Amino acid sequence: MCLLLYYQGKFYNYPLSLFNALSNLGIIQSFLILVSYLRAKLRAKLNPDFEPETFEEWVIDCFGRRLYRIFFKTYTEKVWGIPCTQIRADWAAQRIQNMSLKRAVINAVFKSQNAKSLIKEFKYPVLGPGMMWERCQEKLESQGAPVYLHTTVTRIEREGTRIKRITAKQGDETLQFTGDHFISSMPVTALLYRLDPPPPDHVLEAAKGLNYRDFLIVSLVINQQDLFPDNWIYIHSPEFKVGRIQNFKNWSPAMVPDPSKTCLGMEYFCSEGDQLWELSDVELIELASREAIDLNIGVNQGDVEDGVVIRQHKAYPVYDGEYRKHLQVIQEYIQTFENLQTVGRNGMHRYNNQDHSMLTAMLAVKNILGENHDLWNVNVERSYHEEFTTKELPKNPQRQLVAK
Repeated sequence: MCLLLYYQGKFYNYPLSLFNALSNLGIIQSFLILVSYLRAKLRAKLNPDFEPETFEEWVIDCFGRRLYRIFFKTYTEKVWGIPCTQIRADWAAQRIQNMSLKRAVINAVFKSQNAKSLIKEFKYPVLGPGMMWERCQEKLESQGAPVYLHTTVTRIEREGTRIKRITAKQGDETLQFTGDHFISSMPVTALLYRLDPPPPDHVLEAAKGLNYRDFLIVSLVINQQDLFPDNWIYIHSPEFKVGRIQNFKNWSPAMVPDPSKTCLGMEYFCSEGDQLWELSDVELIELASREAIDLNIGVNQGDVEDGVVIRQHKAYPVYDGEYRKHLQVIQEYIQTFENLQTVGRNGMHRYNNQDHSMLTAMLAVKNILGENHDLWNVNVERSYHEEFTTKELPKNPQRQLVAK
């Protein structure tokens, strides 16, 4: 996997390349970063009992204030839409495991890799991750288990602590399903709101307290065969709204059927109802096209031939100051059901990676077959447990490897 960071008109290799970073930053800026780092280490020695409480404090403690401002602050605030001073230090400690300026330099010089955020290689399906779920659908249907796409659950009937029936809508058709066991990966808040009879009031109040961050991607068809060799570019500069750019052709050439074209995914982090989310598809394509040109990544005026916008609700569960209290209430209630398990990022309101989310589903099946796994403790020590803001959010405001 090849990855770049963009800041103030320059591109930085990630993981860190020492000479690339020194060349871009310059001698004076590099010296000031070192001084800032040493100052942070001295402060830590003079105050050994200090425990960082916020993301900002944690990163400054590890990297120094100057590097924090360059490489951490802007991008983090783009993703979450809140100041770094409101993000809990727990999130940083788990998301940027085993990292410091000293370790980053050692990695750059000796090519070592012992931090979670420095993963460089993984397998990637030739036509993208959707192939996994298409294959899953094929296997299910070959065993007589139909998969209903474009279908919305509207009602979940229960009798006491047992789920009895699911009502869903597929277009104009109403569908009903019964079963002995049920596994849910839908947002846990939506699950609770669809229960009939509804949960107790205190459970519904807890559901209202959980927040999400939404996401949209503008995929642009570029009339150029090649643009840049990297898979991702992370945009740290605050003057651009785009947070990350994917070059789909570099994941796999088969992702772009016309070899004379390139497809870029311009990724924007937002919240449903905010200014960015409310832009029309035409406006978003215009914005993404303009930013792709202004970033000097090889896209010229007139190169963008087409574009499509994909919006993803509830992409990221937010861990704010009240999160743990609310989720504990919900978890205890769900665990009273005899034949219901929730799995995955949204089903458990847990910011897990895809592998952890899939593992919860696999173990849920094993539970149905007679085993006894606590899904809420799956890979707790390895999962990304972000604990977020200390105050409430507004309610609405690599190298390419092809899988065989």
